[in-house]
Amino acid sequence: YSAAALPRGPHAPRLPPPPTPGFCHPPGTWLLYLPCTWSIGLAAEPGCLPDWQMLSLFGVGAVLMRGAGCTINDMWDRDYDKKVVRTASRPLAAGEISTFQSFIFLGGQLSLALCVLLSLNYYSIVLGTASLSLVVTYPLMKRITYWPQLVLGLTFNWGALLGWSAIKGSCEWSVCLPLYFAGVMWTLVYDTIYAHQDKKDDIIIGVKSTALQFKEYTKQWLSGFSLAMLLSLCMAGMNCNQTFPYYSAVAAVGAHLAHQIYTLDIDKPEDCWKKFASNRTVGVLLFTGIVLGNL
Repeated sequence: YSAAALPRGPHAPRLPPPPTPGFCHPPGTWLLYLPCTWSIGLAAEPGCLPDWQMLSLFGVGAVLMRGAGCTINDMWDRDYDKKVVRTASRPLAAGEISTFQSFIFLGGQLSLALCVLLSLNYYSIVLGTASLSLVVTYPLMKRITYWPQLVLGLTFNWGALLGWSAIKGSCEWSVCLPLYFAGVMWTLVYDTIYAHQDKKDDIIIGVKSTALQFKEYTKQWLSGFSLAMLLSLCMAGMNCNQTFPYYSAVAAVGAHLAHQIYTLDIDKPEDCWKKFASNRTVGVLLFTGIVLGNL
């Protein structure tokens, strides 16, 4: 399991290239962006399409902040990443760049993201800035709790609050909080599935995850999170007078999650990756339902 234990040099055995890390891969960016689109869509006036300029702006912001999150994560975890085959080729872990260079790169990413944030209203600027503490501390959570996926959920779904405030100038908490909670539950589903890819390495190097916490009861926990997500989405929809297409999309999301959980093999990393990546479909289904329901 340890890349550090392998011989080095030109005659060392060559490893097959590891899968691209999940949250630096396009599915990860989508999973950060989609809660923003839900919120922007719900905030649109009845009968109107979502603000495409705001959707585009948040898309740029999602790419930049996901990149910054990957950089911060790699900086915190470089010593752990060296010991896991799947992550040993990351630039910091492999020694291809220095910590100072990564700081410079992170500064560039955050500066560009700040430009996006400053184009929003004052309420949203303050709200967006408040998420930085979560972005910075999330990578540390796997060292101290078996629930780092919960902290990731709190971080990844901040757009469910920010999208509404960017359109309306403040948050309507009766809509935004259930939407945010639904996103957090969704993250617990897909990131627990994702964490099952690394559980053997995690045990060896001593990091924690919900995959290790739930073990063989994973599917029961995922089912509970999914139910909580669906109920919260219904509450958010009722509080902003959503219509039949929205609830049809919520039902489709429920069916997708049920199939995902039922067919999941937690002991096959390739199946875990496939199920994790399929969650982009969940987010797109819901966004489509929001748009059609609003029209």
